[in-house]
Amino acid sequence: MSTPSDPATPTPTPTPTPTPRRRTPRWAVLSLIIGGLLMATSATALVGSQVLIDRYTGGIQQQDLLAGAAKLPEDPEDPGKSLDGPVTMLLLGVDERGSRPGDIRSDTIIILHVPASHDQAYLVSVPRDTWVEVPAFEPSGYAGGESKLTDAFHAGTRNGAGRAGGAQLVALTLKEVTGIEFDGAAIIDFAGFRDVIDALGGVQMCIDQRVMSQHMRLVDGEPMWLAEAREVGGGEELWHEEGCKRMAGWEALDYSRQRYGLPNGDYDRQRHQRQLIKAMVQEASSTGVLTNPARIDDVITAAGRTFVLDTGGVPVVDFVFTLRGITANDLVLVTTNDGEFNSAGFSSTAAERLTPESLEMFDAVRTGTLDEYLLANPDAVQQD
Repeated sequence: MSTPSDPATPTPTPTPTPTPRRRTPRWAVLSLIIGGLLMATSATALVGSQVLIDRYTGGIQQQDLLAGAAKLPEDPEDPGKSLDGPVTMLLLGVDERGSRPGDIRSDTIIILHVPASHDQAYLVSVPRDTWVEVPAFEPSGYAGGESKLTDAFHAGTRNGAGRAGGAQLVALTLKEVTGIEFDGAAIIDFAGFRDVIDALGGVQMCIDQRVMSQHMRLVDGEPMWLAEAREVGGGEELWHEEGCKRMAGWEALDYSRQRYGLPNGDYDRQRHQRQLIKAMVQEASSTGVLTNPARIDDVITAAGRTFVLDTGGVPVVDFVFTLRGITANDLVLVTTNDGEFNSAGFSSTAAERLTPESLEMFDAVRTGTLDEYLLANPDAVQQD
């Protein structure tokens, strides 16, 4: 995907690759990444079986994704107690361009916030092009400076720091900007989203605005990546037409990644990505998936190939039990900057700033009062 030119970053110095930590159950990681929100019946059934926990332990690498932005437990000897209050996680969707290996950015940045009542979950999008002050980051050799938030991830990955370093620098930057500390974090690449959707058997999505794909073409009626299509003659334009339909992984992912040609650009893309996450949660919690062991196995196997997770030392089982009562209907989709690009004095449209209202909303996340903020500011809630 083409993007505007990004600010230059200082030349980093070498650093060792972060050391992987413990591994976690694939089914639990799936539930966390797509909202942490399988229905109570599935979570209880899986957690209640040590055999299943043992069976699915081992497919996911877990790393420190938060560094100094991790919320410290009140009792270091019993970190699970931190789940008695609000739970806030950083979810990152990353895009590694095959034509430019190592060029990785976090094109999707979502804060998952569960209030202390544990009866709802808020998905709050952070614009990827938010202009921020990025702190110095020794692991990648980044000296610090102003840039877009998505480029903070790229700066954190350099010199062997990898995706874990990118996530850490995004988390540290968000902590500087908003004061939010996180209970956990997760990374998934876009190919991972596609594989999980296919394992679910597709998802039901409603396209509200006709848009042409910037990433794919139709070659002999079949979808093909743009670069590959050019090699065989270019193919035809691929359009996502208005209407509700069941989508395979490639189609749902491609639609949710479009921003050019949409009235509100990246804000429409953010909205569609939140809708996709909700659709995945709805599909994962459907009877057809939960009652079919083969489909559950396919889903968690697909999830296990693509996720990196950090639970801040809290057992994953604690997360699942904490979130087990939340269903897809309890997901609240939240937007920033009133859903509109906020250039705030920039002469270019390549970057934007958070509005004072959005900063107030993030402060409500920090203090565990987001539900109260949204009651007073209902326009921040996305209507399906």
